Amino acid sequence: MRKQQNYQWNTLSLGTCYYPEHWDKNMWEEDLERMLAHGIKTIRIGEFAWSKVEPREGEFTFEFFDEFLKVVAKTDMKVIFGTPTATPPAWLTEKYPEVLNCRMDGVKFRHGMRRHYNYNSPVYQKLCKRIVEKFGEHYAKHPSVIGWQIDNEINCQVDEFYSESDTLAFREFLKEKYGTLDALNQAWGAVFWNQEYTRWEEIYVPRITINNSTNPHQTLDYIRFVSDSAVKFCKMQSDILRKYVKKGDFITTNGMFQNLDNHRLTDEALDVYTYDSYPNFAYCLCEDPKHSKNLNDRRWSDKLTEVRSICPHFGIMEQQSGANGWNTRLEAPAPKPGQMMLWAMQSIAHGADYVSFFRWRTCTFGTEIYWHGILDYDNRDNRKLAEVKKIYERVQAIEETAGAKNQAAFAMIKDYSNIWDAQVDVWHRRLTWSSEEEIFIASQLNHTPMDYLYLLENTEVEELLKYKVLIYPHGLILSEKKAALLKEYVAKGGCLILGARTGQKDENGKCVMTPMPGLLSEISGSDVKEFTFVGPADENVMMDWNGNMLETGIFNDILEPVGTHANVLAKYVGNYYKGSPVLIENTYGEGKVLHFGGTFTRENVKAFLDYTGVVETYRNVVEVPEECEITVKEKNHKMYIFVLNYSDQKQEIWMKKPAKDMDTKEQAEGKIYLGAYETKVYEIL
Repeated sequence: MRKQQNYQWNTLSLGTCYYPEHWDKNMWEEDLERMLAHGIKTIRIGEFAWSKVEPREGEFTFEFFDEFLKVVAKTDMKVIFGTPTATPPAWLTEKYPEVLNCRMDGVKFRHGMRRHYNYNSPVYQKLCKRIVEKFGEHYAKHPSVIGWQIDNEINCQVDEFYSESDTLAFREFLKEKYGTLDALNQAWGAVFWNQEYTRWEEIYVPRITINNSTNPHQTLDYIRFVSDSAVKFCKMQSDILRKYVKKGDFITTNGMFQNLDNHRLTDEALDVYTYDSYPNFAYCLCEDPKHSKNLNDRRWSDKLTEVRSICPHFGIMEQQSGANGWNTRLEAPAPKPGQMMLWAMQSIAHGADYVSFFRWRTCTFGTEIYWHGILDYDNRDNRKLAEVKKIYERVQAIEETAGAKNQAAFAMIKDYSNIWDAQVDVWHRRLTWSSEEEIFIASQLNHTPMDYLYLLENTEVEELLKYKVLIYPHGLILSEKKAALLKEYVAKGGCLILGARTGQKDENGKCVMTPMPGLLSEISGSDVKEFTFVGPADENVMMDWNGNMLETGIFNDILEPVGTHANVLAKYVGNYYKGSPVLIENTYGEGKVLHFGGTFTRENVKAFLDYTGVVETYRNVVEVPEECEITVKEKNHKMYIFVLNYSDQKQEIWMKKPAKDMDTKEQAEGKIYLGAYETKVYEIL
């Protein structure tokens, strides 16, 4: 069982990201007072300002931030301080080029961007420890400082590391994991294509090969190594800060990026997790939002749902406030009036109790001159600033929902081995990315709130039993421990839905020589006799489920029932396996398993939700059109419904039970209209 998070905001609050080093000192006090007047009570500072404290190696000066914090202390503003390790200064990279990260071909990433370092350079670790120690020792005691952000967006920009330091560290990682080269060669299947190793010095991080194809088992271990390196780098900093932080202050980091076990990161290094939410990416000029099938900005609810699996009550360190863009990439329109409120409420609806806008004012220089903040270059009051004030008024009106628990009708199972294997294996990736997106979309369009449930080393069956239904889309990699956990869940009354390719591999990514679904065959009552992609020359393959014709997706396992409790619910219609079973239900203990031989689509997911009795769980409370999202929260025996309209058109909703409008405090029931991008929060009476 995972431990509870160490820190939780006890009230809803707003913040913004501020860079005093970018602005004339004469602007500081006015900026802070202006923020406070519009409901912004916290700022994040310092995460890119190493040289302001150590302008030359070993030469430390605290004058700049001391002066700024004196101005802060005159106000009620609070500060989250960032450690500056995401941008090592020029003096450092010039003197110690070994700290730089490299491309796979060994070419170094040079100074001039950000996140150009590697986690495993002993020199960089030493210098990072020193600067974090200086920051913590000097600033943590300041009464205006309430929290710390480690680095900035761990594994953003690059999530692969190919420096010499990484190769040396990778060898140590493998020695600790396998002990002997014989064990490593066996785990990696190194006999294939004569890859067997006789000395540890022969092993490197993945390097350029013909077709850039690398040993998949080596690459899977490499991703685990990258995650391990990032977690240790973060923990190194948090261990230092914990010597200095005041009681009640917190340590966090921001973002959610690939090749990183964010659950372990949170458990080992953080008090609370924060995310950076940019729904306007859906409208970048490189996108096609008019013809998109992925719900555009609404799909950030999927990411926020995943953040909630990491940390149930999280914060948003960077919330979209203006158009996003650099001078070198990313071009986007400005958010429409009302979308700032919509996206902030999207975050709050999914579990955020702190929302900080990026950024206070658009920078007038540098790469991010088009990453717009609340204020524009001219520094005048504008509609975005006015909208921040409205968001603050909303936050005050719904303050009692802070810390409320999100409710979900079902959960999708994920685990890091399968996430990372899908990055290594293009067959796995095509299935997983398609199905996971469609399950989320089905959840949204059918107003059936969902959670993500990660199978971790310390996951216990009680965490699974919170959900009547679990969907494990494509668990290609299975372990004895995960299989035992799922068996116990079903035996105690759970309903488990499995998709194609379940049980194909072991934890090293090697295919097992037993019929799929492998370790889950005992509870599935099924056997995979054959399998195939639905090819480009094929028609869409359907299944007949009690006369309901549903598409079976992009990949098909041809099934056969096994045992007396297995029942064929649906058969394929089309292709050479027409008439063969595609969906088998098997009772096991007090529960059941539905083994589906296809991949998931929004239409067949709706059928699964309907069959298992969880579709539109809250329809007796509120009925809304597809253009709107609902989330449900509970606290102190009260139920709160959040309704968000993502459309630029007025939408009609129907409150079927008496409710209190949290803004007006008036009773709401029956037909209600939401304007373009409008959001509502109701307490169900």
